[in-house]
Amino acid sequence: MIQLQNINFSYHKGRTIFDDLSLSLEGGHIYGLFGKNGAGKTTLLKIIAGLRFPKSGSSTTLGQRAALRKAEMLKNLYFLQEEVYVPAISIRDYVKCYAPFYENFDNEQFEEYLHLFEITSMDDKLTALSHGQRKKVIISFALATNTKILLMDEPTNGLDIPSKGIFRKIMTMAANEDRLILISTHQVRDLHCLIDAVVILDNGHILLNASADDITDKLCFKITDDTGTDEPILYCEENLRGNLLVTENIHHIETKLDIELLFNAVMLNKERINELFNAKN
Repeated sequence: MIQLQNINFSYHKGRTIFDDLSLSLEGGHIYGLFGKNGAGKTTLLKIIAGLRFPKSGSSTTLGQRAALRKAEMLKNLYFLQEEVYVPAISIRDYVKCYAPFYENFDNEQFEEYLHLFEITSMDDKLTALSHGQRKKVIISFALATNTKILLMDEPTNGLDIPSKGIFRKIMTMAANEDRLILISTHQVRDLHCLIDAVVILDNGHILLNASADDITDKLCFKITDDTGTDEPILYCEENLRGNLLVTENIHHIETKLDIELLFNAVMLNKERINELFNAKN
């Protein structure tokens, strides 16, 4: 669904953001996109959506050259940006204005998502809502478009704790085997139970692009009272529960993915992670 090949990108008179970056993403996954501040996560989403133009390389979305932003691509892609602009109209009028651009928009789904978010009136003016309430409306709209690709940049920013739980619920309702959802976020704990594939971006390159199953097949995540183990340790962190470890999974133990620990392990062991996940068979 998304193919980036040898992408080079930099802002005018600025540092290089991407250097020969390649990335392939397929449908049926909720990808988590992670990286340090300034790594280029938002820029990457904009290149996929055809809103930024690489200096060289190719960016193909749904079989179309992304930069051309053809109607066939746009009606099957929705990009939920972190800062949401809303016009001074009611929720009802917003739907009347924008839903026709998306041929699979489902009004019943939209109203169901609003109900779960406890937004009860379609006649509320968007600009009169709080930032968090506006975010709920636009999240609900984004999911109800039923586009093949959904890009989300920090979707839980502005949501309170109960609303984050509702967000996770409606995300599971909206996901399906044909849809590709790519979420850029720093709020790992908000989304760890949703994400089934991880993309980690650093210094203009993709350090990791792997499914959760592939990650837990190659790595082990555990808590121990000490660090005594014959498995190569990639990361260790002390806390009140004991030592949190990420090790190479040489004994093929089944453990649960911890994205925060994974990120720290990847950043500390870039070469070894590359060997584990990108070795040619």
